[in-house]
Amino acid sequence: MYMYFPTNYVWSLTVVVTLNSGGLIDEIDRACKPVLNAALNGDDAGTEDLYDSWVAVADRLELQAIEDEARGRILTASQKYYRSSLYIAQAERLQSPQWTGRNAAYQRSMDLLQKHFALSNVPIDRVEIPFEGGSLPGYFYRAESLDGKPTPVMIHWNGLDSTKEMMYYTSFCKMMAERGISTLMVDTPGSGEALRLRGMTSRHDTEAWAAPIVDFAEKIEGINPDKIGIIGWSLGGYYAPRAAAFEKRLKLAVAWGANHNWAAVQEARRNREGSNPVPHYWEHVFWVWGVDNMADFIEVTQGMHLNGVAEKITVPLLVMHGANDRQIPVRYAHETYDQAVNSPKRELRIYDEPEGGTEHMGIDHMPYVASYLADWIYETFEELKDH
Repeated sequence: MYMYFPTNYVWSLTVVVTLNSGGLIDEIDRACKPVLNAALNGDDAGTEDLYDSWVAVADRLELQAIEDEARGRILTASQKYYRSSLYIAQAERLQSPQWTGRNAAYQRSMDLLQKHFALSNVPIDRVEIPFEGGSLPGYFYRAESLDGKPTPVMIHWNGLDSTKEMMYYTSFCKMMAERGISTLMVDTPGSGEALRLRGMTSRHDTEAWAAPIVDFAEKIEGINPDKIGIIGWSLGGYYAPRAAAFEKRLKLAVAWGANHNWAAVQEARRNREGSNPVPHYWEHVFWVWGVDNMADFIEVTQGMHLNGVAEKITVPLLVMHGANDRQIPVRYAHETYDQAVNSPKRELRIYDEPEGGTEHMGIDHMPYVASYLADWIYETFEELKDH
């Protein structure tokens, strides 16, 4: 993986994700160069300085976009709003949950992205999915039908620290649409807007929110209710297979990065084994699960594994993992695959050198990895034609 900050995996991870999401190397370099020395002090120290440096670039882009829009240069303005949103979102992701500016930063990234949507005529709608007296926020990216029939739809879920906006930034939904498949990107409890602005915390029984999301997807005009699948990345590599095991309306599942036993991973992290995905790690996970101490955190996450669950998956399953994943050991991908004995079509795809895609979620070669996932999903939906 490209290590812009040679001693800082977490900060460098953000650079790589941003480059893979349409960020421009000159702008990213201008954002990072002022905090090169700060990166030497570890993951946690200096994250607010990093935010200020990245936002300085985003501010300039937004002002340029406003000027372009006023001059009728709509496409250029849309692209600049997009990158401004991207840079703010990636810098916000690295902040402590205790940082007072976090919600405002996240809201600004969403507002800028909405300006991009409006000016670029992207076939995307913001949606609200009813859930337990409230709602889960999401984006629905509509694909044009390739055969005149209703399109399949993939439900896309976050991991520990990503957002529905980050799903859009990767262009995976566009890859899906090119194959005639729509995408429903959802901030589930413990992630994105659901966590930041609505205080909705995570839980281990993900079928609880899978059911209302499938209910919603089934009613979308132009969607084939018999072709609904699910993909989860990072911690979503636990969330999505768990949902597929119990929500039988889902017709296929993808673990974009396996997470067979996240509870065990937390024990390893307490022993300082493996790399963290974000700075301020324990503050972050306490925030996600709505606890304030280690004992309660361990209690509420003890069910975060697929032992005794994977064998309940009775639909096609793809498990993808990087051989050199520094966050989640590759053995967990093998465990999910090995235990999913009742899946009628299961595949384990491990990315190793010299191919690339060897890091967490294949982040070091994300478009390459994403295209494989998109092809597998398309082919698997096609195989369901006559069933």
